[in-house]
Amino acid sequence: MLLSIDIGIDPVIFSNWGIEVTWHGLFTALGVIIGVGVATAFARREGYQEDTIYNVALCLVIGGIVGARSLYVIENWGDFKGDLVDVVRVNTGGISIYGALIGGTLGAWLYVIIRKVPNIPRAADIASMGGILGMAVGRIGDIINGEHFASHTDLPWGVVYTHSSSPSVIHFGPNAPPQHPAVAYEMIGDIVIFGILILIYLRVNRAGVTFFAWVFLYGLLRTLVSFLRLDDIVFMGLRTAQLIGIGAMVFGLAGMAYLLRIPPRGTGKRAGRRRIQREQGQPTPEGEPAT
Repeated sequence: MLLSIDIGIDPVIFSNWGIEVTWHGLFTALGVIIGVGVATAFARREGYQEDTIYNVALCLVIGGIVGARSLYVIENWGDFKGDLVDVVRVNTGGISIYGALIGGTLGAWLYVIIRKVPNIPRAADIASMGGILGMAVGRIGDIINGEHFASHTDLPWGVVYTHSSSPSVIHFGPNAPPQHPAVAYEMIGDIVIFGILILIYLRVNRAGVTFFAWVFLYGLLRTLVSFLRLDDIVFMGLRTAQLIGIGAMVFGLAGMAYLLRIPPRGTGKRAGRRRIQREQGQPTPEGEPAT
């Protein structure tokens, strides 16, 4: 092959005193940090208070972890029913990205509803931009680990895992032909989506459109990439991620169509920031008293 990338890295960085740290866990943590950092920068720009920003981020991360592991365990219950303790060993790998998205969204949504955070659609826009970039970073760990299996490829490029502890070597054997770098495709797609979301956020004066665009675009990306993945078929030749992805595309398109049909509130992003600050009891930049 013209470009066959050999990955011979041990999926485990170190394991001592009963603690195992993997590349998967490391880049998942880095993805969370970077995603929260990006979302925080945009949230400050919109006028949200620091406490609100970090509390929403905390609920999003906790909900994401619970959702990611829960959906993965449900999809792979046969691997866990003999050792229930393994269900909570998230650091060793085995999470569902769609579970993380669903759980994180529900966790953050529950917090903003209870705490009455102002301008929830704009907060969702901000979270979506941080989320997709964090997902791209997290996929680096998946690429190193080789735990997401893809079909063999005859294209001029591919990836081969050679470390004996790699899940791909354990599954396919040590002399398997190159497979599609499906997770790398998804990582590149995540970065492209991040760029598109930035453009929508800056140019479309409709709070919530960026969020629904993220739902649609990631649903489309995951549906396409999953044709190369070897996840279990569950319905009509489709995998779980594809079924969720198709539903996400419908939901995202419907949300964008609805928001683009209604007139925008205020006169632009500056008006939106003033509204957020007033609802949080802060003085506006022009010195206008909070009401």
